[in-house]
Amino acid sequence: MTTTAAALRRELAATLAERGHLTDPAWRAAVESTPRELFLGPSFYRPSGAQWEPVHRDPLGVDDWLRLVYSDTTWVTQVDGIDAADAPGPLAGRPTSSSTLPSLVVRMLELAGLRDGDKVLEIGTGTGYSTVILCHRMGERLVFSVEYDPGLAALAAHRIHDAGFSPTLVNGDGLQGHKDGADYDAIVATCSVRSIPRSWLWQLRDGGTITTTISGWMLASGLIRLTMDDDGAATGRFTGETIGYMLARPHERPPRPQLVLHPGTTRATLVDPALIENWTGHFLAQLAAPSAELVSIGDSVILVDVATGSQSWTEPAGDGWTVHQHGPLRLWDQVEDVLTTWQEAGAPDQSAFGMTVTDDTQTVWLGEPSGLSWQLPI
Repeated sequence: MTTTAAALRRELAATLAERGHLTDPAWRAAVESTPRELFLGPSFYRPSGAQWEPVHRDPLGVDDWLRLVYSDTTWVTQVDGIDAADAPGPLAGRPTSSSTLPSLVVRMLELAGLRDGDKVLEIGTGTGYSTVILCHRMGERLVFSVEYDPGLAALAAHRIHDAGFSPTLVNGDGLQGHKDGADYDAIVATCSVRSIPRSWLWQLRDGGTITTTISGWMLASGLIRLTMDDDGAATGRFTGETIGYMLARPHERPPRPQLVLHPGTTRATLVDPALIENWTGHFLAQLAAPSAELVSIGDSVILVDVATGSQSWTEPAGDGWTVHQHGPLRLWDQVEDVLTTWQEAGAPDQSAFGMTVTDDTQTVWLGEPSGLSWQLPI
C-alpha cells in the first residue's frame, strides 16, 4: 500500500496531540500542512555508534523514506559543515545543522504563547521547516528568520519559497537579531545560547517574550520563556523539560588540545559525581564552571576549562570517589559547592529555577529572584 505524505502529516499531528505536545488547533493545522520531506531534501544522517551514517532517499524507496521523515525524530542534516548528500560515508564529528523533531518545534512555538497579529523573529532558519510552520500560523509578513550559515540560508530560502511562502529571510548572525524588523512581539530561538544577547532585548517590545534554551560548554540545557517588563528586564522560569538544541555557532566551544590528564592535588569528593548525570545537576555544574567542558570516560567525570587549561577528574576509591585537580581553577570545588547547595535545598528539578536578564547581568535563581543565584557569562 502506497503511503501518502498528507496522510503521514495527519498521523504525525494526531500523535503529537495525543502526547500533549500539540494543543492549539492552529498549530495542528500548520503541522498537517507543512511537507517536512521538502525541507529534509534527499539525504540526512542517523547515528551509528560514534559516527553519523548518511541515509539516502532513492535506495530506500518512497514509502520507507516518508515514514522516516514523518517520525518524531531529529534528523541531522550537516556534520562539521558537510551536508549528508555530500558525505562519502559515515563521519565522526559534531552536528552543525538538523531538522529538529517536530514535537520540540511545536512545543517551543506553543510555549512562546504567540497570538494572532504577533510579529515573530526566529533565530535559526535551519532547514526552513519551523519557519513555514510559523508562516502557516502567523502569516508570512509577520515572520522574520535569521540563519548564520550562508549555504543553509540559501537552501532554506529556496525550499520555503517552493512551499509557497515569502517571509523576511536574513543571512547573518542571529545573536545580533534583525533590527530592521524590530520591535518584535516574540523571539523564538531554534538554537541554544550561553546567555541572552543584548540585541534581543533591544529589539523586543515591552511585554514581548523570548523563548529559547540556555546551554553552555557542558551542553546542559534549560528551556525558558522570558517576558520583558516596562523597565527593560526579562524574567521567566525554566519549564524543567529535558530538551535542548545545538549551541548557536558564535557560542560554540573553542577547540582545545588533545586531553592529557594531570594528577594535580588529590582529595576525596564530598558528593557523588553521578549527580552530574541528573538533568538539573548537569545544568548546575555548568553554572558553577561556565568555561569548562564535561568529558566522561568510563566511570570518570572530567572537567576541562577552555580558558585556563585547568582540569578536574574523578575516579573510584573504595566505597567513594577521589578527585584530582590541576591548574589555577579548582573546577570540582566549584561544582561540588553548587551540588551541595542544591541537595541541601531538597534537590528540586529545573522547574524550580528561573532567570532574570538585564542589560548588565543575567542571573539564574532558585525559587525567587531574591533567592540563591548564579551569574551567566555575558
